[in-house]
Order: sequence, then C-alpha cells, then structure tokens
Amino acid sequence: MNKILRYFIQGLIITVPVVITAYVVYSLVVLVGSFFSIFGVIVSPVVDPFIVLGSALGLIFLMGLLGSSIILRPLFIMFDSAMEHTPLIKTVYSSIKDLFSAFVGSKKRFNKPVLVTINKENNIQQLGFVTQDNLSELRIKEGTVAVYMPLSYSFSGNLLIVPIDHITYIEASSSEVMKFVVSGGVTDID
Repeated sequence: MNKILRYFIQGLIITVPVVITAYVVYSLVVLVGSFFSIFGVIVSPVVDPFIVLGSALGLIFLMGLLGSSIILRPLFIMFDSAMEHTPLIKTVYSSIKDLFSAFVGSKKRFNKPVLVTINKENNIQQLGFVTQDNLSELRIKEGTVAVYMPLSYSFSGNLLIVPIDHITYIEASSSEVMKFVVSGGVTDID
C-alpha cells in the first residue's frame, strides 16, 4: 500500500504542473478561438465527467509509476527540462511545479512552522512557515525572512517579509500546523 501511495504522489508531482500548464495554454487557445467563432469555428468539448475523473486518476498513477522507473526517468527529465526552457510556458510550469513540490515533493519548503507577531501592542499573532532564511539575492536587508502565511479553507496565502525578532519557531509537526491553519483552527492537533 505504501508503494501505491508513493507512486500516486510521484504521479501528482509529475502530472499536476503539466496538466495545469496545459489547461492554461488550452484556455488561451479557446480564448483566441472564440474570436474566430464568427467564421464558424467553434470548440466545445463535452465529455462525461466520470470518464474524465477516472482517466485523470489512472493517468496520475501511471505517470507516477513510469516516472519512478529507471528506464523512463531520463525521458521525464528531458521533458521537464524542455518545459523549463520554453518561453511563456516555463513561467507557469515552473511556478506550479515549485509550489506543488513545496507541499508534497521531496523539496518540502513548508517545514519550519512559526508564529509571527503581527501586532506587538495587542499581541496579535499568525501561524506561517519560513520559506527563505536568506533574502540577499533580492537585495533585502539582513535580519528578515520570507514567511508564507496560508489562508484558512484555501491553498492560497500571502508571502510576508518579516523581521526575525517578530517570529517564534514552533516545535510541532509542519503538516499538523498546516492542517490546523487550513481548517481555520477547528482541527485537533495530535
């Protein structure tokens, strides 16, 4: 069962950035195509949603299985490299890939949960995750860190640049802290 879960997660890491990138490109093609609808060209695919869901789950598992194989791994690396170097597509693809890998990949970035003091006077604090300790590449002064602040009931959030003296590292599992934040604080922490 553990191998099946590992293949499924590997498949997600490979498939989700490609699918989202393909969706963005497809949406752009449909948008451009809509301008040509006056010439009688109409693109309107209608597919049974259950077939799409089953196909998507099967494809994700298959991509995870194939991406983990020694024989096909170089092909996936070459495809990934091509996507990373294609103008316009690389912006969408690499951003989605990095975000997804930060949650479930081997390069987990949300592994330093912190409590950020937002308002010292009233002692208002918010949970977040340090994503970068060194911001010198952005020419941001020393003594600050990048903190991702996830929003409740969402996978979106805000990135704040916070002085180090405004954060307190939390001795808790980062997955439990993320679950607590995303649930709006209603989930029990183990």
